[in-house]
Amino acid sequence: MLDRKELLHSIFPFLNWTPLVTRKTLRADLLAGLTGAIIVLPQGVAFAMIAGMPPVYGLYTAIVVPIVAALFGSSMHLISGPTTAISLVVFSAISELATPGSPEFIQLALVLTFLAGVFQLGLGLARLGMLTNFVSHTVVIGFTAGAALLIATSQMKHALGINVPQGEGFFYTWRNIVLQIPYTNLYELGIGLATLLTALLMRRISKKIPHLLVAILVGSALAAILGGAERGIRFVQEMPSRLPPFDAPELSIYNFRKLSSSAFAVALLGLIEAVAIARAIGTKTRQRIDGSQEFIGQGLSNIVGSFFSSYAGSGSFTRSGVNHSGGAVTPMSAIFAALILAIFLLLVAPWASYLPMAAMGGLILLVAFNLIDFHHIRGISKSSKKENAVLITTFLATIFFELEFAIYIGVFLSLLFYLQRTSKPHVAIMAPDPSDPTRHFTNVARKPLTECPQLKVVRIDGSLYYGAVDHVASFLAELSEHHPQRHLLILANGINFVDITGAEFLVQEAQRWRELGGDLYICGLKLVAQDVLISGGYRDEIGEDHFFKTKSEAIPAIYKRLDPKICETCEARVFLECNR
Repeated sequence: MLDRKELLHSIFPFLNWTPLVTRKTLRADLLAGLTGAIIVLPQGVAFAMIAGMPPVYGLYTAIVVPIVAALFGSSMHLISGPTTAISLVVFSAISELATPGSPEFIQLALVLTFLAGVFQLGLGLARLGMLTNFVSHTVVIGFTAGAALLIATSQMKHALGINVPQGEGFFYTWRNIVLQIPYTNLYELGIGLATLLTALLMRRISKKIPHLLVAILVGSALAAILGGAERGIRFVQEMPSRLPPFDAPELSIYNFRKLSSSAFAVALLGLIEAVAIARAIGTKTRQRIDGSQEFIGQGLSNIVGSFFSSYAGSGSFTRSGVNHSGGAVTPMSAIFAALILAIFLLLVAPWASYLPMAAMGGLILLVAFNLIDFHHIRGISKSSKKENAVLITTFLATIFFELEFAIYIGVFLSLLFYLQRTSKPHVAIMAPDPSDPTRHFTNVARKPLTECPQLKVVRIDGSLYYGAVDHVASFLAELSEHHPQRHLLILANGINFVDITGAEFLVQEAQRWRELGGDLYICGLKLVAQDVLISGGYRDEIGEDHFFKTKSEAIPAIYKRLDPKICETCEARVFLECNR
């Protein structure tokens, strides 16, 4: 039962870190927040464009979402807000239902955000933070790489200054891009390239320079010099100079039915991003991350954000990394970044109409390229064919199918291969090594050894559950059919879990070996793995005296149960007991 203090801290997790706030930490967090606000200013506009939302909604999301996530999450350094992958999923989910940027599109995006938040909050309250452990890193890499290609595809029209219809498939979009290349606006192409090259140059000079912001300023200046709209250069629409307004989403059953599947995909992807980033930084700061609390923080941030003109957000690796390296100490840095961004919004919003679309396109192309994790892709391609299959399938599904389907199929494949691995635990035939004074058991597949003609010894490495029973049963059946031994000793040190199916299997095996004229014995099975055996009475059916803690206990006891007539004429003499 939680006392009053523990209850308050569980409901309001920010009470865990507020005592750490001092004048010194406030100064450090303020500086880190200032850097974060400068970085998210162009990012917020760019991500909103990817999501099909008006640019100002990216800034609204970067103001509201991180404050709530910082107060109710568990990470000291995670910065939440608009992200590239989430923005693309939002666009993919709603673009077929409404015209991007339209009032209807915005309303559906807010409903989607609310539903995603509800899913995340529900999973967090149910303490299901471990769910993200079942989504392999390979799925995330494959999805992100595919998303990067889709993002780059969507921005080619801005970078080239051409008109390409929205809502068409990947191949059709590129077909239209190729057909429109002769009509490229060279002024917009020049602005896009100049913005892209400036960002690369600034980042190469120093990582401390806000390269995205500098690149945007250069692109805007170049657009003005070239003649602006007179040269066919398109600009970002003007943004309202105001704080995030209250705008309740239209929570109707009709909207829930249309968006629930996409909302769950957004929720799942957002949780994977946030927890992965929080844990990555937590390993550097030695902070333990509570996955379920992070679920709650992300869920509340999206729910609250949906009422204040914010679309779905999650943890940002770039901004979180900069926040940590910038010297942030507490989540106050995220709050400071949001407040400073709000001031920026009030001051610079009228200037947004001077941002050329080509510059934003060049900027987003760089963001898309940086999303592709070439290092891990090379590692996966060399290490595992199955992981390769997951990577390629998720990547192709992301490009050619609905994005939420790509996430689901990647997760399904990961679980499928995981179950495939666990359903075939390694089973090895063992024999004592005469060259070892203690007659240590060794795998006969690695070192040819003489076996006892009466006792077969096997080692099982893996859980004995319903998915693995068939594999082990087939192995033992073949063993009894092709080998003369009628007694079986299972070295069970590698078995961590036995379910009811596994327990029933052991009882059946014991009966089968007894019918063959021998018996079955189990050695080294952990007590925690015997819970089902004991509570269900299966251990008693097998026989209390058939379980041994160690091999030094098992072999002398089993030796007495072997046929002494066979032992008298046996030349193997594999056990120490054979020579006594």
